[in-house]
Amino acid sequence: MKIIAVGKNYAEHAMEFDGTAGKPAAPMIFMKPDSAIIKNGKHFYVPDFLGQIDYEAEIVVRINKLGKSIPARFAHRYYDAITVGIDFTAREMQRAFIAAGEPWELSKGFDGSAVLGEFRPIENYDIKNTPFSLTINDNTVQTANTSQMLFSVDEIIAYISRFCTLKTGDLIFTGTPAGSGPVAIGSHLKGFIGDEKVLDFHVR
Repeated sequence: MKIIAVGKNYAEHAMEFDGTAGKPAAPMIFMKPDSAIIKNGKHFYVPDFLGQIDYEAEIVVRINKLGKSIPARFAHRYYDAITVGIDFTAREMQRAFIAAGEPWELSKGFDGSAVLGEFRPIENYDIKNTPFSLTINDNTVQTANTSQMLFSVDEIIAYISRFCTLKTGDLIFTGTPAGSGPVAIGSHLKGFIGDEKVLDFHVR
């Protein structure tokens, strides 16, 4: 099982992160190990050696069949469910890697850095127009719609599958909107698709 993630897939987040404007030629792809997964409402324990940890709420897509070099027009056949997930990022570590021109996967792939909500059947939603949000201690900190993605889910799947075969159970984190920021011990995070809560966990 692979966890594949997309960076800077919402214009406002790209601007707040590094001032990038406009749609790039291709999606920015990185990966996380399966040991990054937290699910079933289990706590996220902040690693004390990684510095500032930022939350990034994202729509996560679950792949349901084997696929290679999938045309975008057929990509909708290869996923069956979505949820809200958190891509936790060791931000200071990431920026240090970027400044040094080095790979920054360690700042994204540490244990517990991929929190998953409960999956919902894709047929319940229009993946091109799905609202989602994140609250921390009942205050809304991120809200967006999949219509704002620079690269749609189907475009992302078509691009990724050119390079590596997608397999049943693979997960795709599709990018975070504006509003990401540092998480604090004691925080209570909830993720919503529309008005439906699908993610609920605490930070310890």
